[in-house]
Amino acid sequence: MTQWLHVLNKRWFLYSLLLVNSFGTVYGYVWYGWQLRETPARFLLFVPDSPMASHFFVFVILAFLLRRHWPLIEALAAVTLVKYGIWAVVMNLLVLNVTGELSWQGYMLIASHAAMAIQGMLYAPYYRFKPWHLIAAAVWTLHNDMIDYLYKMMPRYPVLDQYFVPIGYFTFWLSMASIWGAYMLCLRKNRRTLELT
Repeated sequence: MTQWLHVLNKRWFLYSLLLVNSFGTVYGYVWYGWQLRETPARFLLFVPDSPMASHFFVFVILAFLLRRHWPLIEALAAVTLVKYGIWAVVMNLLVLNVTGELSWQGYMLIASHAAMAIQGMLYAPYYRFKPWHLIAAAVWTLHNDMIDYLYKMMPRYPVLDQYFVPIGYFTFWLSMASIWGAYMLCLRKNRRTLELT
């Protein structure tokens, strides 16, 4: 396992992640297109949750390739990649459970969002943010939850409307777990240096 993790610092691998995440980010904004067209301007920044998370990670990868760190972006990526990666997997599995079927796009979303969460955790020990950066990312994330569930701006899965309240409750605690996970992976003593090769 440790030998496999050595690929994380390879330039070719980072460029591959940059390409895949850039494509996924664009696809994500397109996926939200119809909802964004109906969204009041003041909420636009808080609606496309998953593409915003992968967008943060695109900037993290760029910084790594430039041998730099952008701490606030790293903190946002650390929290949101894991949160929205897990959230989308759970929501699509819930759709499958409720309806008994899932489109190929649903399975693609499960795979791509699971990959989001995994890459978020794998690169977390290489981040260099400070506690205040994580606090800012936590405020962003919890504020996003409030926008989603108080103003009903969350990603739309019409078949799950009947579960609106428990999904909101689950989302809040998933945010808290992701913030705690970012603290444990990034601010404890297990930080590593990403030596590019």
